[in-house]
Amino acid sequence: MEIHQLTSLLSVSAQLNVQDLDQVVAAGFKTVICNRPDQEGEDQPGSDEIAVACEKMGINWHYQPVKPRAFTDEQALQFGQLLEEVAGPVLAFCRTGTRCTNLWALSQAGKTAFPDVLHSAKEAGYDLTKLADRFSALAATQTAVEQASVAQSEQSQAVAEESAITNSAAMCGSHDVVIVGGGAGGQAVAASLLKRQPNLDIAIVEPSAEHYYQPGWTMVGGGIFQASDTVRDMLDVMPEKAKWYQTSVTSFVPEQQVVVLSDGELLGYKYLVVAPGLNLDWGAIEGLEEALGSNGVTSNYRYDLAPYTWQLVQKTRSGTAIFTQPPMPIKCAGAPQKAMYLACSEWLDKACLSSIKVEFCNAGPGLFGVADYVPALMEYINKYKIELGFSQNLIKVDGPNQVATFVVTDADGNKSEVEKSFDMLHVCPVQSAPAFIRDSPLSDAAGWLDLDSQTMQHKQYQDIFGLGDISNTANAKTAAAVRKQAPVVAENLLSAMNSQAMLAVYSGYGSCPLTVERGKIVLAEFGYGGKLEPSFPTWLIEGKRPSKLSWFLKEKILPWVYWNLMLKGKEWLAAPQRKGE
Repeated sequence: MEIHQLTSLLSVSAQLNVQDLDQVVAAGFKTVICNRPDQEGEDQPGSDEIAVACEKMGINWHYQPVKPRAFTDEQALQFGQLLEEVAGPVLAFCRTGTRCTNLWALSQAGKTAFPDVLHSAKEAGYDLTKLADRFSALAATQTAVEQASVAQSEQSQAVAEESAITNSAAMCGSHDVVIVGGGAGGQAVAASLLKRQPNLDIAIVEPSAEHYYQPGWTMVGGGIFQASDTVRDMLDVMPEKAKWYQTSVTSFVPEQQVVVLSDGELLGYKYLVVAPGLNLDWGAIEGLEEALGSNGVTSNYRYDLAPYTWQLVQKTRSGTAIFTQPPMPIKCAGAPQKAMYLACSEWLDKACLSSIKVEFCNAGPGLFGVADYVPALMEYINKYKIELGFSQNLIKVDGPNQVATFVVTDADGNKSEVEKSFDMLHVCPVQSAPAFIRDSPLSDAAGWLDLDSQTMQHKQYQDIFGLGDISNTANAKTAAAVRKQAPVVAENLLSAMNSQAMLAVYSGYGSCPLTVERGKIVLAEFGYGGKLEPSFPTWLIEGKRPSKLSWFLKEKILPWVYWNLMLKGKEWLAAPQRKGE
Protein backbone atom coordinates (compact mmCIF):
# COMPACT_ATOMS: atom_id res chain seq x y z
CA MET A 1 0.00 0.00 0.00
CA GLU A 2 1.35 3.42 -1.01
CA ILE A 3 0.72 6.30 1.42
CA HIS A 4 0.93 9.88 0.15
CA GLN A 5 1.44 12.65 2.71
CA LEU A 6 -0.39 15.93 2.12
CA THR A 7 0.28 17.62 5.47
CA SER A 8 1.73 16.66 8.84
CA LEU A 9 -1.83 15.77 9.87
CA LEU A 10 -3.22 14.11 6.73
CA SER A 11 -2.12 11.42 4.31
CA VAL A 12 -4.14 9.67 1.62
CA SER A 13 -4.07 6.33 -0.14
CA ALA A 14 -5.92 4.13 -2.57
CA GLN A 15 -8.41 1.48 -1.41
CA LEU A 16 -7.50 0.13 2.04
CA ASN A 17 -7.82 -3.55 2.91
CA VAL A 18 -7.90 -5.22 6.32
CA GLN A 19 -4.43 -6.66 5.76
CA ASP A 20 -3.07 -3.12 5.30
CA LEU A 21 -3.96 -2.08 8.85
CA ASP A 22 -0.71 -3.38 10.32
CA GLN A 23 1.13 -0.91 8.08
CA VAL A 24 -1.32 1.84 9.12
CA VAL A 25 -0.60 1.22 12.81
CA ALA A 26 3.15 0.99 12.21
CA ALA A 27 3.05 4.36 10.44
CA GLY A 28 1.50 5.92 13.55
CA PHE A 29 -1.96 6.82 12.19
CA LYS A 30 -4.62 7.34 14.86
CA THR A 31 -7.65 7.80 12.57
CA VAL A 32 -8.81 6.32 9.26
CA ILE A 33 -11.42 8.08 7.09
CA CYS A 34 -13.15 6.20 4.28
CA ASN A 35 -14.41 8.44 1.45
CA ARG A 36 -15.39 5.61 -0.88
CA PRO A 37 -19.04 4.46 -0.98
CA ASP A 38 -19.63 0.75 -0.48
CA GLN A 39 -20.14 -1.41 -3.58
CA GLU A 40 -18.44 1.07 -5.88
CA GLY A 41 -16.19 -1.68 -7.21
CA GLU A 42 -16.62 -5.44 -7.55
CA ASP A 43 -13.50 -6.38 -5.54
CA GLN A 44 -13.96 -3.65 -2.93
CA PRO A 45 -14.05 -4.77 0.74
CA GLY A 46 -17.02 -3.53 2.75
CA SER A 47 -16.54 -0.55 5.05
CA ASP A 48 -18.07 -2.46 7.97
CA GLU A 49 -15.39 -5.11 7.66
CA ILE A 50 -12.60 -2.52 7.81
CA ALA A 51 -14.34 -0.62 10.62
CA VAL A 52 -14.46 -3.73 12.82
CA ALA A 53 -10.79 -4.43 12.16
CA CYS A 54 -9.86 -0.81 12.98
CA GLU A 55 -11.74 -0.98 16.28
CA LYS A 56 -9.88 -4.15 17.26
CA MET A 57 -6.56 -2.45 16.52
CA GLY A 58 -7.41 0.78 18.38
CA ILE A 59 -7.77 2.96 15.28
CA ASN A 60 -10.51 5.59 15.12
CA TRP A 61 -12.81 4.99 12.14
CA HIS A 62 -14.96 7.47 10.21
CA TYR A 63 -17.08 6.75 7.14
CA GLN A 64 -17.76 9.77 4.88
CA PRO A 65 -18.69 8.36 1.45
CA VAL A 66 -18.71 10.71 -1.54
CA LYS A 67 -19.24 9.91 -5.21
CA PRO A 68 -16.37 10.47 -7.65
CA ARG A 69 -16.52 13.83 -9.47
CA ALA A 70 -19.83 14.54 -7.74
CA PHE A 71 -18.93 15.66 -4.23
CA THR A 72 -20.28 18.98 -3.02
CA ASP A 73 -18.53 21.92 -1.42
CA GLU A 74 -20.49 21.15 1.73
CA GLN A 75 -18.99 17.65 1.83
CA ALA A 76 -15.51 19.12 1.44
CA LEU A 77 -16.11 21.53 4.31
CA GLN A 78 -17.45 18.65 6.42
CA PHE A 79 -14.25 16.75 5.64
CA GLY A 80 -12.20 19.72 6.83
CA GLN A 81 -14.27 19.98 10.01
CA LEU A 82 -13.75 16.29 10.65
CA LEU A 83 -9.99 16.70 10.35
CA GLU A 84 -10.10 19.36 13.06
CA GLU A 85 -12.07 17.11 15.41
CA VAL A 86 -10.34 13.72 15.15
CA ALA A 87 -7.06 12.51 16.59
CA GLY A 88 -4.16 12.75 14.18
CA PRO A 89 -2.33 11.85 12.15
CA VAL A 90 -5.12 10.80 9.77
CA LEU A 91 -5.17 8.45 6.78
CA ALA A 92 -8.03 9.01 4.31
CA PHE A 93 -8.67 6.64 1.44
CA CYS A 94 -10.91 6.19 -1.62
CA ARG A 95 -10.38 4.27 -4.86
CA THR A 96 -7.16 6.08 -5.81
CA GLY A 97 -6.73 8.81 -3.19
CA THR A 98 -7.74 11.54 -5.65
CA ARG A 99 -11.17 12.07 -4.12
CA CYS A 100 -9.70 12.50 -0.64
CA THR A 101 -7.13 14.95 -1.97
CA ASN A 102 -9.82 17.04 -3.67
CA LEU A 103 -11.92 17.08 -0.49
CA TRP A 104 -8.94 18.23 1.54
CA ALA A 105 -8.02 20.90 -1.00
CA LEU A 106 -11.49 22.43 -1.07
CA SER A 107 -11.67 22.31 2.72
CA GLN A 108 -8.71 24.71 2.72
CA ALA A 109 -10.53 27.35 0.64
CA GLY A 110 -10.40 30.64 2.50
CA LYS A 111 -7.66 29.31 4.80
CA THR A 112 -4.71 28.46 2.55
CA ALA A 113 -3.54 29.98 -0.73
CA PHE A 114 -4.29 27.77 -3.72
CA PRO A 115 -0.65 27.63 -4.95
CA ASP A 116 0.32 26.14 -1.58
CA VAL A 117 -2.50 23.59 -1.80
CA LEU A 118 -1.52 22.80 -5.39
CA HIS A 119 2.12 22.30 -4.40
CA SER A 120 1.29 19.97 -1.50
CA ALA A 121 -0.95 17.87 -3.72
CA LYS A 122 1.66 17.74 -6.47
CA GLU A 123 4.31 16.60 -4.01
CA ALA A 124 1.95 13.79 -3.03
CA GLY A 125 1.40 12.84 -6.68
CA TYR A 126 -1.95 14.52 -7.39
CA ASP A 127 -2.62 17.25 -9.97
CA LEU A 128 -5.32 19.68 -8.82
CA THR A 129 -4.87 22.28 -11.56
CA LYS A 130 -8.46 21.89 -12.77
CA LEU A 131 -9.74 22.68 -9.27
CA ALA A 132 -8.54 26.29 -9.42
CA ASP A 133 -11.81 28.01 -10.38
CA ARG A 134 -13.88 26.00 -7.94
CA PHE A 135 -11.37 26.65 -5.15
CA SER A 136 -11.38 30.39 -5.87
CA ALA A 137 -15.17 30.56 -5.90
CA LEU A 138 -15.44 28.66 -2.64
CA ALA A 139 -12.71 30.78 -1.05
CA ALA A 140 -14.56 33.97 -2.02
CA THR A 141 -17.77 32.58 -0.60
CA GLN A 142 -16.16 31.43 2.65
CA THR A 143 -14.51 34.81 3.15
CA ALA A 144 -17.77 36.60 2.44
CA VAL A 145 -19.66 34.27 4.78
CA GLU A 146 -17.28 35.11 7.61
CA GLN A 147 -17.60 38.83 6.93
CA ALA A 148 -21.37 38.61 6.74
CA SER A 149 -21.49 36.61 9.95
CA VAL A 150 -19.58 39.32 11.80
CA ALA A 151 -21.47 42.22 10.24
CA GLN A 152 -24.85 40.55 10.67
CA SER A 153 -24.36 38.62 13.88
CA GLU A 154 -28.04 38.81 14.70
CA GLN A 155 -29.02 37.04 11.48
CA SER A 156 -29.24 33.29 11.20
CA GLN A 157 -26.27 31.58 9.55
CA ALA A 158 -28.46 30.54 6.62
CA VAL A 159 -29.35 34.16 5.85
CA ALA A 160 -25.71 35.16 6.20
CA GLU A 161 -24.58 32.53 3.72
CA GLU A 162 -27.20 33.57 1.19
CA SER A 163 -26.27 37.24 1.40
CA ALA A 164 -22.57 36.46 1.39
CA ILE A 165 -22.35 35.03 -2.07
CA THR A 166 -24.57 37.70 -3.63
CA ASN A 167 -22.63 40.48 -1.91
CA SER A 168 -19.22 39.01 -2.72
CA ALA A 169 -16.96 41.35 -4.65
CA ALA A 170 -16.45 38.58 -7.22
CA MET A 171 -20.16 38.49 -8.14
CA CYS A 172 -21.11 40.46 -11.27
CA GLY A 173 -24.79 39.57 -11.14
CA SER A 174 -27.43 36.96 -10.41
CA HIS A 175 -30.52 35.94 -12.38
CA ASP A 176 -33.47 33.58 -12.29
CA VAL A 177 -32.09 31.78 -15.34
CA VAL A 178 -28.60 31.93 -16.82
CA ILE A 179 -28.16 30.48 -20.31
CA VAL A 180 -24.66 29.50 -21.41
CA GLY A 181 -24.48 29.95 -25.17
CA GLY A 182 -26.21 32.29 -27.60
CA GLY A 183 -26.46 29.91 -30.54
CA ALA A 184 -29.60 28.18 -31.77
CA GLY A 185 -30.20 26.37 -28.48
CA GLY A 186 -29.59 29.31 -26.16
CA GLN A 187 -31.66 31.80 -28.13
CA ALA A 188 -34.53 29.37 -28.76
CA VAL A 189 -34.87 28.35 -25.13
CA ALA A 190 -34.69 31.97 -23.97
CA ALA A 191 -37.52 32.86 -26.34
CA SER A 192 -39.58 29.85 -25.26
CA LEU A 193 -39.11 30.72 -21.58
CA LEU A 194 -40.11 34.34 -22.07
CA LYS A 195 -43.12 33.28 -24.13
CA ARG A 196 -44.36 31.34 -21.11
CA GLN A 197 -43.24 33.77 -18.39
CA PRO A 198 -42.55 37.27 -19.78
CA ASN A 199 -41.28 38.67 -16.47
CA LEU A 200 -38.58 36.02 -16.05
CA ASP A 201 -35.11 37.41 -15.29
CA ILE A 202 -32.88 35.78 -17.93
CA ALA A 203 -29.21 36.27 -18.80
CA ILE A 204 -27.38 34.85 -21.81
CA VAL A 205 -23.59 34.40 -21.75
CA GLU A 206 -22.22 34.47 -25.30
CA PRO A 207 -18.92 35.99 -26.52
CA SER A 208 -19.68 36.16 -30.25
CA ALA A 209 -21.01 39.33 -31.88
CA GLU A 210 -22.60 37.35 -34.73
CA HIS A 211 -25.25 34.64 -34.87
CA TYR A 212 -25.13 32.09 -37.69
CA TYR A 213 -27.78 29.96 -39.37
CA GLN A 214 -25.43 27.02 -39.77
CA PRO A 215 -27.86 24.72 -41.66
CA GLY A 216 -27.57 27.22 -44.52
CA TRP A 217 -23.86 26.62 -45.06
CA THR A 218 -24.52 23.47 -47.09
CA MET A 219 -26.59 25.64 -49.45
CA VAL A 220 -23.79 28.23 -49.61
CA GLY A 221 -21.36 25.47 -50.58
CA GLY A 222 -23.81 24.36 -53.25
CA GLY A 223 -24.22 27.81 -54.76
CA ILE A 224 -27.83 28.29 -53.62
CA PHE A 225 -27.39 30.77 -50.73
CA GLN A 226 -24.99 33.63 -50.22
CA ALA A 227 -22.93 33.44 -47.02
CA SER A 228 -24.41 36.77 -45.94
CA ASP A 229 -27.86 35.13 -45.90
CA THR A 230 -26.76 33.01 -42.94
CA VAL A 231 -25.50 35.62 -40.46
CA ARG A 232 -27.03 38.37 -38.33
CA ASP A 233 -25.79 40.54 -35.50
CA MET A 234 -26.15 38.74 -32.17
CA LEU A 235 -27.91 41.76 -30.73
CA ASP A 236 -30.62 41.47 -33.39
CA VAL A 237 -31.57 37.92 -32.35
CA MET A 238 -31.14 38.42 -28.60
CA PRO A 239 -34.51 38.67 -26.77
CA GLU A 240 -35.05 42.27 -25.65
CA LYS A 241 -35.85 41.15 -22.10
CA ALA A 242 -32.68 39.05 -21.74
CA LYS A 243 -29.45 40.52 -20.37
CA TRP A 244 -26.48 39.74 -22.59
CA TYR A 245 -23.06 39.08 -21.04
CA GLN A 246 -20.67 39.24 -24.01
CA THR A 247 -18.05 36.99 -22.47
CA SER A 248 -17.30 33.30 -21.96
CA VAL A 249 -17.92 30.81 -19.18
CA THR A 250 -14.74 29.06 -18.07
CA SER A 251 -16.09 26.76 -15.36
CA PHE A 252 -19.06 25.83 -13.21
CA VAL A 253 -19.55 25.74 -9.44
CA PRO A 254 -22.95 24.04 -9.26
CA GLU A 255 -22.87 23.64 -5.48
CA GLN A 256 -22.96 27.43 -5.18
CA GLN A 257 -25.15 28.04 -8.24
CA VAL A 258 -22.57 30.18 -9.99
CA VAL A 259 -20.62 30.10 -13.24
CA VAL A 260 -17.12 31.53 -13.53
CA LEU A 261 -16.64 34.00 -16.37
CA SER A 262 -13.47 34.56 -18.39
CA ASP A 263 -12.51 37.60 -16.29
CA GLY A 264 -12.83 35.59 -13.06
CA GLU A 265 -16.11 37.14 -11.99
CA LEU A 266 -18.97 34.97 -10.77
CA LEU A 267 -22.47 34.98 -12.24
CA GLY A 268 -25.19 33.52 -10.03
CA TYR A 269 -28.35 31.69 -11.05
CA LYS A 270 -31.38 29.93 -9.69
CA TYR A 271 -31.58 27.75 -12.79
CA LEU A 272 -28.93 27.16 -15.43
CA VAL A 273 -29.34 26.16 -19.09
CA VAL A 274 -26.19 24.87 -20.78
CA ALA A 275 -26.13 25.18 -24.58
CA PRO A 276 -22.64 26.19 -25.79
CA GLY A 277 -22.53 23.82 -28.76
CA LEU A 278 -19.49 21.69 -29.52
CA ASN A 279 -15.90 22.23 -30.65
CA LEU A 280 -14.71 21.82 -34.22
CA ASP A 281 -11.23 20.44 -33.64
CA TRP A 282 -9.47 21.43 -36.85
CA GLY A 283 -6.10 20.77 -35.24
CA ALA A 284 -6.89 17.08 -34.68
CA ILE A 285 -6.00 16.37 -38.32
CA GLU A 286 -2.35 17.11 -39.04
CA GLY A 287 -1.85 19.89 -41.57
CA LEU A 288 -5.55 20.65 -42.02
CA GLU A 289 -5.63 24.11 -40.43
CA GLU A 290 -2.79 25.31 -42.64
CA ALA A 291 -4.34 23.81 -45.77
CA LEU A 292 -7.91 25.10 -45.44
CA GLY A 293 -8.93 27.72 -47.98
CA SER A 294 -6.26 26.91 -50.55
CA ASN A 295 -4.94 24.04 -52.68
CA GLY A 296 -8.47 22.68 -53.07
CA VAL A 297 -9.04 22.04 -49.34
CA THR A 298 -12.36 23.28 -47.95
CA SER A 299 -15.20 22.63 -45.50
CA ASN A 300 -18.84 23.71 -45.27
CA TYR A 301 -18.45 23.57 -41.48
CA ARG A 302 -16.98 27.09 -41.54
CA TYR A 303 -18.80 30.26 -42.58
CA ASP A 304 -15.78 31.68 -44.39
CA LEU A 305 -15.02 28.44 -46.24
CA ALA A 306 -18.45 27.50 -47.58
CA PRO A 307 -18.12 30.03 -50.46
CA TYR A 308 -14.74 28.47 -51.31
CA THR A 309 -16.47 25.09 -51.60
CA TRP A 310 -18.71 26.50 -54.33
CA GLN A 311 -15.71 28.09 -56.05
CA LEU A 312 -13.99 24.70 -56.14
CA VAL A 313 -17.10 22.96 -57.45
CA GLN A 314 -17.35 25.48 -60.28
CA LYS A 315 -13.64 25.27 -61.02
CA THR A 316 -13.22 21.48 -60.91
CA ARG A 317 -13.90 19.79 -64.23
CA SER A 318 -11.65 16.73 -63.90
CA GLY A 319 -9.48 14.92 -61.38
CA THR A 320 -10.32 13.52 -57.94
CA ALA A 321 -12.73 14.95 -55.38
CA ILE A 322 -12.69 13.46 -51.89
CA PHE A 323 -15.32 14.08 -49.22
CA THR A 324 -14.54 12.93 -45.67
CA GLN A 325 -16.47 12.15 -42.50
CA PRO A 326 -14.75 11.65 -39.10
CA PRO A 327 -15.80 9.35 -36.24
CA MET A 328 -19.04 10.18 -34.50
CA PRO A 329 -20.36 12.24 -32.85
CA ILE A 330 -20.60 15.13 -35.28
CA LYS A 331 -23.27 17.75 -35.81
CA CYS A 332 -25.49 17.24 -38.83
CA ALA A 333 -24.19 13.79 -39.69
CA GLY A 334 -25.53 14.15 -43.22
CA ALA A 335 -23.60 17.34 -44.00
CA PRO A 336 -20.46 15.65 -45.41
CA GLN A 337 -22.48 13.78 -48.04
CA LYS A 338 -24.83 16.71 -48.67
CA ALA A 339 -21.83 18.67 -49.94
CA MET A 340 -20.86 15.72 -52.11
CA TYR A 341 -24.29 15.24 -53.68
CA LEU A 342 -24.66 18.94 -54.52
CA ALA A 343 -21.20 18.98 -56.10
CA CYS A 344 -22.01 15.89 -58.15
CA SER A 345 -25.33 17.39 -59.22
CA GLU A 346 -23.50 20.46 -60.52
CA TRP A 347 -20.86 18.36 -62.28
CA LEU A 348 -23.54 16.18 -63.87
CA ASP A 349 -25.36 19.27 -65.07
CA LYS A 350 -22.13 20.61 -66.58
CA ALA A 351 -21.44 17.22 -68.24
CA CYS A 352 -18.06 16.77 -66.53
CA LEU A 353 -18.92 14.24 -63.80
CA SER A 354 -17.58 11.37 -65.92
CA SER A 355 -14.15 13.02 -65.79
CA ILE A 356 -14.15 13.32 -61.99
CA LYS A 357 -13.44 10.49 -59.58
CA VAL A 358 -15.59 11.10 -56.48
CA GLU A 359 -14.76 9.34 -53.21
CA PHE A 360 -16.65 9.36 -49.92
CA CYS A 361 -14.20 8.38 -47.15
CA ASN A 362 -16.14 7.72 -43.96
CA ALA A 363 -14.52 6.75 -40.67
CA GLY A 364 -17.77 5.00 -39.77
CA PRO A 365 -19.13 1.64 -40.93
CA GLY A 366 -22.04 2.80 -43.11
CA LEU A 367 -23.55 5.47 -45.30
CA PHE A 368 -26.26 6.74 -42.94
CA GLY A 369 -27.30 5.82 -39.41
CA VAL A 370 -31.00 5.19 -40.15
CA ALA A 371 -31.44 2.27 -42.53
CA ASP A 372 -34.79 3.43 -43.96
CA TYR A 373 -33.11 6.25 -45.87
CA VAL A 374 -30.15 4.29 -47.26
CA PRO A 375 -31.90 2.87 -50.37
CA ALA A 376 -32.70 6.36 -51.70
CA LEU A 377 -29.17 7.54 -50.95
CA MET A 378 -27.65 4.51 -52.67
CA GLU A 379 -29.57 5.36 -55.83
CA TYR A 380 -27.64 8.63 -55.94
CA ILE A 381 -24.35 6.97 -55.00
CA ASN A 382 -24.81 4.77 -58.07
CA LYS A 383 -26.11 7.60 -60.24
CA TYR A 384 -23.05 9.74 -59.50
CA LYS A 385 -20.71 6.70 -59.53
CA ILE A 386 -19.33 7.62 -56.10
CA GLU A 387 -16.69 5.31 -54.64
CA LEU A 388 -17.61 4.48 -51.03
CA GLY A 389 -14.90 3.88 -48.46
CA PHE A 390 -15.88 2.94 -44.92
CA SER A 391 -13.60 2.71 -41.86
CA GLN A 392 -11.34 5.30 -43.51
CA ASN A 393 -10.32 8.04 -41.08
CA LEU A 394 -8.52 11.16 -42.31
CA ILE A 395 -5.44 11.87 -40.16
CA LYS A 396 -3.25 14.17 -42.28
CA VAL A 397 -3.53 16.72 -45.08
CA ASP A 398 -0.60 17.88 -47.20
CA GLY A 399 -2.11 20.93 -48.88
CA PRO A 400 0.73 22.01 -51.21
CA ASN A 401 1.12 18.47 -52.59
CA GLN A 402 -2.64 17.75 -52.44
CA VAL A 403 -2.29 14.46 -50.58
CA ALA A 404 -4.64 13.17 -47.88
CA THR A 405 -3.60 10.38 -45.50
CA PHE A 406 -6.14 7.97 -44.04
CA VAL A 407 -6.02 5.21 -41.45
CA VAL A 408 -7.94 2.35 -43.01
CA THR A 409 -9.29 -0.46 -40.82
CA ASP A 410 -10.07 -3.79 -42.50
CA ALA A 411 -12.69 -6.37 -41.53
CA ASP A 412 -10.26 -8.05 -39.12
CA GLY A 413 -9.42 -4.81 -37.32
CA ASN A 414 -6.01 -4.41 -38.94
CA LYS A 415 -5.01 -0.79 -39.56
CA SER A 416 -2.90 0.66 -42.33
CA GLU A 417 -2.12 4.14 -43.65
CA VAL A 418 -3.18 5.01 -47.17
CA GLU A 419 -2.29 8.18 -49.10
CA LYS A 420 -4.72 9.59 -51.64
CA SER A 421 -4.10 12.41 -54.09
CA PHE A 422 -6.88 14.94 -54.63
CA ASP A 423 -7.83 17.98 -56.64
CA MET A 424 -10.64 18.90 -54.25
CA LEU A 425 -10.91 17.83 -50.61
CA HIS A 426 -14.00 18.61 -48.53
CA VAL A 427 -13.30 17.87 -44.86
CA CYS A 428 -15.69 17.40 -41.98
CA PRO A 429 -13.60 18.12 -38.85
CA VAL A 430 -13.29 16.02 -35.73
CA GLN A 431 -15.76 17.28 -33.12
CA SER A 432 -15.70 17.19 -29.33
CA ALA A 433 -17.12 18.76 -26.18
CA PRO A 434 -15.51 22.08 -25.17
CA ALA A 435 -12.89 21.73 -22.44
CA PHE A 436 -14.86 23.84 -19.96
CA ILE A 437 -17.68 21.27 -20.21
CA ARG A 438 -15.48 18.19 -20.50
CA ASP A 439 -13.48 19.08 -17.39
CA SER A 440 -16.50 20.15 -15.33
CA PRO A 441 -18.70 18.26 -12.86
CA LEU A 442 -21.52 18.54 -15.41
CA SER A 443 -20.02 16.09 -17.91
CA ASP A 444 -20.35 12.36 -18.36
CA ALA A 445 -17.35 10.04 -18.74
CA ALA A 446 -17.02 10.98 -22.42
CA GLY A 447 -17.06 14.72 -21.68
CA TRP A 448 -20.58 15.58 -22.86
CA LEU A 449 -23.29 17.31 -20.81
CA ASP A 450 -24.95 14.56 -18.77
CA LEU A 451 -28.70 14.95 -19.34
CA ASP A 452 -31.84 12.90 -18.90
CA SER A 453 -32.76 11.98 -22.47
CA GLN A 454 -36.45 12.82 -22.03
CA THR A 455 -36.67 15.76 -19.60
CA MET A 456 -33.35 17.39 -20.65
CA GLN A 457 -32.60 17.97 -16.96
CA HIS A 458 -29.10 17.28 -15.67
CA LYS A 459 -28.84 13.83 -14.12
CA GLN A 460 -27.21 15.10 -10.93
CA TYR A 461 -28.04 18.80 -10.57
CA GLN A 462 -31.77 19.40 -10.62
CA ASP A 463 -31.40 23.15 -11.20
CA ILE A 464 -29.48 22.60 -14.45
CA PHE A 465 -30.90 21.83 -17.89
CA GLY A 466 -29.29 21.65 -21.30
CA LEU A 467 -29.89 21.23 -25.00
CA GLY A 468 -28.21 21.23 -28.37
CA ASP A 469 -24.99 19.72 -29.65
CA ILE A 470 -23.33 19.57 -26.22
CA SER A 471 -25.81 17.09 -24.76
CA ASN A 472 -25.08 13.37 -24.39
CA THR A 473 -28.60 12.43 -25.48
CA ALA A 474 -28.64 9.90 -28.34
CA ASN A 475 -30.29 12.14 -30.93
CA ALA A 476 -28.92 13.60 -34.15
CA LYS A 477 -27.10 16.87 -33.44
CA THR A 478 -29.15 19.16 -35.68
CA ALA A 479 -30.96 22.50 -35.52
CA ALA A 480 -34.21 20.56 -35.92
CA ALA A 481 -33.41 18.71 -32.69
CA VAL A 482 -32.89 22.04 -30.92
CA ARG A 483 -36.23 23.29 -32.25
CA LYS A 484 -37.92 20.36 -30.48
CA GLN A 485 -35.75 20.46 -27.35
CA ALA A 486 -36.20 24.15 -26.52
CA PRO A 487 -39.93 23.95 -25.61
CA VAL A 488 -39.26 20.82 -23.52
CA VAL A 489 -36.52 22.59 -21.55
CA ALA A 490 -38.68 25.70 -21.13
CA GLU A 491 -41.69 23.79 -19.81
CA ASN A 492 -39.71 21.50 -17.51
CA LEU A 493 -37.54 24.29 -16.11
CA LEU A 494 -40.58 26.38 -15.22
CA SER A 495 -42.26 23.31 -13.71
CA ALA A 496 -39.18 22.70 -11.56
CA MET A 497 -39.08 26.37 -10.61
CA ASN A 498 -42.69 26.12 -9.42
CA SER A 499 -42.14 22.77 -7.63
CA GLN A 500 -44.38 20.97 -10.12
CA ALA A 501 -43.90 17.65 -11.88
CA MET A 502 -41.99 17.82 -15.17
CA LEU A 503 -44.31 16.44 -17.83
CA ALA A 504 -42.72 17.55 -21.12
CA VAL A 505 -40.81 14.82 -22.95
CA TYR A 506 -38.27 14.99 -25.77
CA SER A 507 -38.62 12.05 -28.18
CA GLY A 508 -35.14 12.32 -29.67
CA TYR A 509 -36.46 13.98 -32.83
CA GLY A 510 -33.91 15.16 -35.33
CA SER A 511 -34.10 16.03 -39.00
CA CYS A 512 -31.54 15.85 -41.77
CA PRO A 513 -32.64 17.25 -45.14
CA LEU A 514 -30.30 15.33 -47.44
CA THR A 515 -29.69 17.45 -50.55
CA VAL A 516 -29.29 14.56 -52.99
CA GLU A 517 -29.47 16.85 -56.04
CA ARG A 518 -30.16 20.48 -56.78
CA GLY A 519 -33.93 20.74 -56.45
CA LYS A 520 -34.59 17.51 -54.52
CA ILE A 521 -34.14 16.40 -50.91
CA VAL A 522 -34.56 13.17 -48.96
CA LEU A 523 -36.12 14.50 -45.75
CA ALA A 524 -34.85 12.23 -42.98
CA GLU A 525 -36.82 12.69 -39.75
CA PHE A 526 -36.31 10.30 -36.86
CA GLY A 527 -36.17 9.99 -33.09
CA TYR A 528 -34.37 7.82 -30.57
CA GLY A 529 -33.42 4.39 -31.89
CA GLY A 530 -33.96 5.48 -35.49
CA LYS A 531 -37.75 5.53 -35.13
CA LEU A 532 -39.22 7.49 -38.03
CA GLU A 533 -41.00 10.68 -36.96
CA PRO A 534 -42.30 12.39 -40.12
CA SER A 535 -43.77 15.86 -39.69
CA PHE A 536 -45.99 15.60 -42.75
CA PRO A 537 -48.35 12.94 -44.15
CA THR A 538 -46.80 10.70 -46.80
CA TRP A 539 -49.20 11.98 -49.46
CA LEU A 540 -47.54 15.37 -49.02
CA ILE A 541 -43.91 14.37 -48.37
CA GLU A 542 -42.62 10.82 -48.51
CA GLY A 543 -39.45 11.29 -46.49
CA LYS A 544 -37.78 8.14 -47.74
CA ARG A 545 -37.86 9.38 -51.33
CA PRO A 546 -36.34 12.48 -52.97
CA SER A 547 -38.84 15.31 -53.08
CA LYS A 548 -39.10 18.74 -54.71
CA LEU A 549 -41.38 19.91 -51.91
CA SER A 550 -38.71 18.98 -49.35
CA TRP A 551 -36.26 21.13 -51.30
CA PHE A 552 -38.71 24.03 -51.20
CA LEU A 553 -38.99 23.50 -47.44
CA LYS A 554 -35.20 23.58 -47.03
CA GLU A 555 -34.58 26.52 -49.37
CA LYS A 556 -37.52 28.81 -48.62
CA ILE A 557 -39.40 27.78 -45.48
CA LEU A 558 -36.89 26.57 -42.87
CA PRO A 559 -34.63 29.66 -42.90
CA TRP A 560 -37.69 31.87 -42.38
CA VAL A 561 -38.93 29.55 -39.62
CA TYR A 562 -35.54 29.75 -37.92
CA TRP A 563 -35.21 33.54 -37.89
CA ASN A 564 -38.88 34.47 -37.40
CA LEU A 565 -40.39 31.63 -35.37
CA MET A 566 -37.83 29.43 -33.60
CA LEU A 567 -35.75 32.32 -32.25
CA LYS A 568 -38.88 34.20 -31.19
CA GLY A 569 -40.57 31.47 -29.15
CA LYS A 570 -43.10 30.56 -31.85
CA GLU A 571 -42.95 26.79 -31.73
CA TRP A 572 -44.10 25.66 -35.19
CA LEU A 573 -44.51 21.86 -35.24
CA ALA A 574 -42.57 21.75 -31.96
CA ALA A 575 -45.20 21.38 -29.23
CA PRO A 576 -43.72 19.14 -26.50
CA GLN A 577 -45.03 15.64 -25.99
CA ARG A 578 -46.34 14.85 -22.52
CA LYS A 579 -45.51 11.86 -20.35
CA GLY A 580 -48.05 9.15 -21.00
CA GLU A 581 -48.98 10.39 -24.47
